[in-house]
Amino acid sequence: MATSIRAAAEDGSAPTTAPHRSTPSAPPQRPAWRSKLYRLDLKASPYAYIAPFFICFAAFGLFPLIWTGWLSLHRVDLLTPDVTEWRGIDNYTRLWETEQFWTALRNTFTIGVISTVPQLLMALGLAHLLNYRMRGRGFLRVAILAPYATSIAAATLVFVQLFNPDYGMINWLLGLVGVDHTQWYSDTWPSQIAVSTIVTWRWTGYNALIYLAAMQAVPKDLYEAASLDGASRWQQFTRITIPSIKPTILFTIIVSTIGATQLFGEPMLFGGGVGVSGGSAHQFQTLSLYLYELGWPSRQLGRASAVAWTMLLILLLIGLIQMLVARRNRTKLGG
Repeated sequence: MATSIRAAAEDGSAPTTAPHRSTPSAPPQRPAWRSKLYRLDLKASPYAYIAPFFICFAAFGLFPLIWTGWLSLHRVDLLTPDVTEWRGIDNYTRLWETEQFWTALRNTFTIGVISTVPQLLMALGLAHLLNYRMRGRGFLRVAILAPYATSIAAATLVFVQLFNPDYGMINWLLGLVGVDHTQWYSDTWPSQIAVSTIVTWRWTGYNALIYLAAMQAVPKDLYEAASLDGASRWQQFTRITIPSIKPTILFTIIVSTIGATQLFGEPMLFGGGVGVSGGSAHQFQTLSLYLYELGWPSRQLGRASAVAWTMLLILLLIGLIQMLVARRNRTKLGG
């Protein structure tokens, strides 16, 4: 082409033009309705995926909560729930004046403490042992979860036989070491210890696996460096493991506190015929049992709803305290 242009220039004639190259055609335009549908799908899909949760929460969580709050302000009989009488805050003020409510609240606190504290300490120790390489570690991890998978009724039935004051194994073992005959049903502290033992037995393995999962996420380099510096296993546990899994420990404390506040099955089945009342003198009646006694045997749905909302407020207060403690710890670590 350069030769022809040069020759044309010498002859004075117009140079031949280069062949025209066709430009690529533009991609076909997407229809307007399809573009709108694509944008709608892009924006609405996340809400559609999470909608089932909020629908179920509104139907089975939010609505019962609001309905219970409304009932707590009325006098309602279980047999005639459509007939209501406005009481205002009388159901709440009546709770504060009822000795049985304060007994149930005190029992809930004591049973929660003597079941949660040993439970979490034992779970922490078991998780620490299972975190090391040992024979049969997989079998032991499954075995400690077996109590959690056991039915509450079956587990409580076994412990009822163990704590039987006449022929139970616990009294027999205590008699071998010189401890007097203990009434595990009629006395306050023995009955609460018995109920707490059932709770501790069922939930220790579950919390141990949670702690074990958190411990396995701790970098191994920290333990190797501490071992090279001469730190013992106990020092590694207290100075590396515990600080590293502190958020998990706080989580288990919150969950265990909620579970202790809502304790129902173990004391009810342990009491047998007087399970709803928590013993002849309400010595191990929890707030959940007191709520059940008011709502069903006594048929006072308004007062039972007031107990339910009182339990909710107690849980919110406990959660607020624990949140403030966690924020204070984070502030200290940040400083």
